Amino acid sequence: MAASGARSCGLSGLLPAQTSLEYALLDAVTQQEKDDLVYQYLQKVDGWEQDLSVPEFEEGLEWLNTEEPLSLYKDLCGKVVILDFFSYCCINCIHLLPDLHELEHVFSDKDGLLIVGVHSAKFPNEKVLDNITSAVLRYNITHPVVNDVDASLWQELEVSCWPTLVILGPRGNMLFSLIGEGHKDKLFLYTSIALKYYKDRGQIRDNKIGIKLYKDSLPPSPLLFPGKISVDHATNTLVMADTGHHRILVIWENGQIQYSIGGPNPGRKDGLFSESAFNSPQGVAMMDNIIFVADTENHLIRKIDLIAEKVSTVAGIGIQGTDKEGGAKGEEQPISSPWDVAFGTSGSEVQRNNILWIAMAGIHQIWALLLDFGKLPKKNELKKGTCLRFAGSGNEENRNNAYPHKAGFAQPSGLSLASEDPWNCLFVADSESSTVRTVSLKDGAVKHLIGGERDPMNLFAFGDADGVGIDAKLQHPLGVAWDKKRNLLYVADSYNHKIKVVDPKTKNCTTLAGTGNTNNVTSSSFTESTFNEPGGLCVGENGRLLYVADTNNHQIKVMDLETKTISVLPIFKSENAVVDGPLLLEKPKIVPKLPRSAPTIRLSPVTVCPGQTLQFKLRLDLPPGSKLTDGVPSCWFLAAEGNEWLLQGQIPSGDIENISNQPTILLQIPGNCLSLEVVLSIRVFLYYCSADSSACMMHGILFSQPLQISDTQAGAIAPVELKHVF
Repeated sequence: MAASGARSCGLSGLLPAQTSLEYALLDAVTQQEKDDLVYQYLQKVDGWEQDLSVPEFEEGLEWLNTEEPLSLYKDLCGKVVILDFFSYCCINCIHLLPDLHELEHVFSDKDGLLIVGVHSAKFPNEKVLDNITSAVLRYNITHPVVNDVDASLWQELEVSCWPTLVILGPRGNMLFSLIGEGHKDKLFLYTSIALKYYKDRGQIRDNKIGIKLYKDSLPPSPLLFPGKISVDHATNTLVMADTGHHRILVIWENGQIQYSIGGPNPGRKDGLFSESAFNSPQGVAMMDNIIFVADTENHLIRKIDLIAEKVSTVAGIGIQGTDKEGGAKGEEQPISSPWDVAFGTSGSEVQRNNILWIAMAGIHQIWALLLDFGKLPKKNELKKGTCLRFAGSGNEENRNNAYPHKAGFAQPSGLSLASEDPWNCLFVADSESSTVRTVSLKDGAVKHLIGGERDPMNLFAFGDADGVGIDAKLQHPLGVAWDKKRNLLYVADSYNHKIKVVDPKTKNCTTLAGTGNTNNVTSSSFTESTFNEPGGLCVGENGRLLYVADTNNHQIKVMDLETKTISVLPIFKSENAVVDGPLLLEKPKIVPKLPRSAPTIRLSPVTVCPGQTLQFKLRLDLPPGSKLTDGVPSCWFLAAEGNEWLLQGQIPSGDIENISNQPTILLQIPGNCLSLEVVLSIRVFLYYCSADSSACMMHGILFSQPLQISDTQAGAIAPVELKHVF
């Protein structure tokens, strides 16, 4: 509970004193003057008869990055605590994270500082702990985070804006609040002086807080939060942003990596592939061996030349910009959190792809980068390299308007071009308004397609409903893809975990795939398969395939729009892949020999068809009291003797790290099968010890799975359970 003499109060209780301080700081010239003003302010606030106290964290709340739930008045007593009220979808909250990361590098818990993220959801999907966990991993948040699922602390303190920072003294007493982004100087000033003030009074404790990072328990994965995916229609080559690994992958249709550029750590560097670096890239667009990348957290547009094997910067200066007009040469023009890119042209031009359209999520606008000389609607001739606003006022709104600069977007995050008549527009996934909008390439007019509602200021009109126009409801869509073969638009309805399809002529929106559940199920049926916050889409194979970046499942899923089947695209390296230096090619594992005593279990035949994905679930039981041997990896291997084509492009082996959470093995049947009958062998090796570690042993088992391949479309295949008791 709060200290005696404390009173609970909202942020308004700080307002008069802090407003006076901030006016005084405007007149301060030197840093010493500023330090003295803040120190004097703290003397005043600390001397109040009653503290402005923060309520204790409620019992039963879910925590991340901690060994156990934290108590404000026990564990954090004696610390300067910064409460970061955030929502993981909010671009302004994302912009604030680098400031918090930098502050944590300057001051640690040993210095007396601790940051606590208080996640206060806007969307229902954001209340789910697993989804917050994914965001904590995606944005590399390493401080404790509490899921304030009912926004109780938010309401107690009368918080009204994402993000809001509340700085507390060592008694849980409120000292400062900072609303919105862009207050880095004040954040560092207030924090450093608060630490000094309370150290001078002997009230700071240097005890360590029990931090346990969730990311340290994750197994390695070929992809980590893939953001966007695109296809070069001339070659059917795919390019994707492997966002969590901070790299760009160029892959063949079968999933084999041709180039891996950047990663595994964030950075900002041009040059050869082996030295280049990105920071959480998102949008990608590829044509004629050139790739443009929305390098989101570097606030840059990058250009990848596959022939020269070099990366360069074509827009942005590497610092978050606030300019909402633009007009400078690209590499001199500050930009803000570009989230997607698309090739195109303006309606008055010959179709020559001389413009790169940019979804500028950070300032809620659509921009254009001139790849050659050209014109935008109602603009004079523009020079090559010019980077400027095309549509959007910069106000965060759901406002449609015939005049592009008077329209308002809310964190536009996905783009797709329909350059042919009668469409001649850009489709925009406007995430925070939960709408899809169109921007005319002829005159820039911004119109509503689906989702949201008519009040341009209401950014809470979300839901999950099929329907026409405004009656259709989405929840934070992040991606769109135009299918010019069928004149249909596909939408990644990210927070509903679904793929939807829209007829732009009738504005009718229906669910195409996904159940709304987030468990990772790949079924042959569109409606039975699941996604987890899919973030990007593209149409390939002349309209036959829809590729989906299933972001929180760390996969690329492939939807066959003709056969209505769905599969997972395996991502694997080859000996000839151009891979960035830090990501060395893995040596193939040597398959151990099975002991002579190893049993063989012959499974019932399974009928499959090309494109289907089989799931094999390990269900192995150790003797009572036994445990897996530490430091010796138990593992599984796939083999298909005489039919090696079956395993081309598959993941042929893996580790078993936890007997209580055994892996599921996936096998996608190739599109071209060289035989109609195949036997798949699954070899499993377990290394385990008795409870007292007095005896350790290795046992193996062979599962033999006959496969009968048929061209006849089959229904969903139930997972095959691989059971054995050792």
